[in-house]
Amino acid sequence: MPESPADTFRVERIDYATGVDALRAVREPVFVQEQRVPLELEWDDLDPLCVHVIARDAAGAPIGTGRLTPERRIGRMAVLPGWRGRGVGDALLRALLDEAEQAHWPEVTLHAQVSALGFYARHGFVPLGPRFMEAGIEHQTMRRRLGGATEIDTREAAIAVVCAIASGTRRTLSIYSRALDPGLFDAPEVLEALRRLGTRRQRVDVRVLLQDAAAAQRAQAPLIGLAQRLPSVFAFREVVDPADRGYAPAYVANDDGGWYFRTLGNRFDGEAAIEDGGRARQLAETFQPVWERARLVTEFRALGL
Repeated sequence: MPESPADTFRVERIDYATGVDALRAVREPVFVQEQRVPLELEWDDLDPLCVHVIARDAAGAPIGTGRLTPERRIGRMAVLPGWRGRGVGDALLRALLDEAEQAHWPEVTLHAQVSALGFYARHGFVPLGPRFMEAGIEHQTMRRRLGGATEIDTREAAIAVVCAIASGTRRTLSIYSRALDPGLFDAPEVLEALRRLGTRRQRVDVRVLLQDAAAAQRAQAPLIGLAQRLPSVFAFREVVDPADRGYAPAYVANDDGGWYFRTLGNRFDGEAAIEDGGRARQLAETFQPVWERARLVTEFRALGL
């Protein structure tokens, strides 16, 4: 099981029968005391049947938990307040995904609290169906495909996966779009993910290829304004070759195996993955020659300045 880079905590699988007290030391303070989940709802008949993982600090004290049910669902993800924002949740989720992959499951689902949607989206989970109430808290079903592409068929799923790809970018993010896809690249969640990417300390390049720059400008696409504030990060070009202008698909790809491809660029329907280096490299190789022969969109630089 993984350890944190600084070895301040470790994550390991734990037997429920012998480790229930350690699980209780995290789950009850978080779910019962903090979130007011009734005690009788917190512990269920599935617990003895689940794969449980636990995070411990350097002294061995429990600080986080998570479980994987026989129904192929991740749940009971909890981290004590003093350890939040320090990578514990990421390590727990990665450990549970590793367990699911070792079991050769094709996908996993989870019921995410709405406040945690961004966290799970960054790990490649996409929304599925409407929101619902569970234990008095609003939730959203999410799923992630393991070892293959995830089908994207809604705007919500498209937003989630673009946020995940942006968050997973190391140095280069490539976007191929007709006119900055209203409903997607103007979504507040996507703009925030791109803003966070662009304000990292490490140098990042976001390259955006458009088929119709004028349409994006007329629509006053919010991404243009963001790019103006981060001119060293964002670059826009417009395709000019007739063959390029007739290209129907749209896609996003980063340099860490993340991609989202739509056969018809005016729709959200498509496929995506966040750990598929081969397909991401293929899209990058498709992108590069078109980028090189496209024209620089200088009018975006001057807009509003």
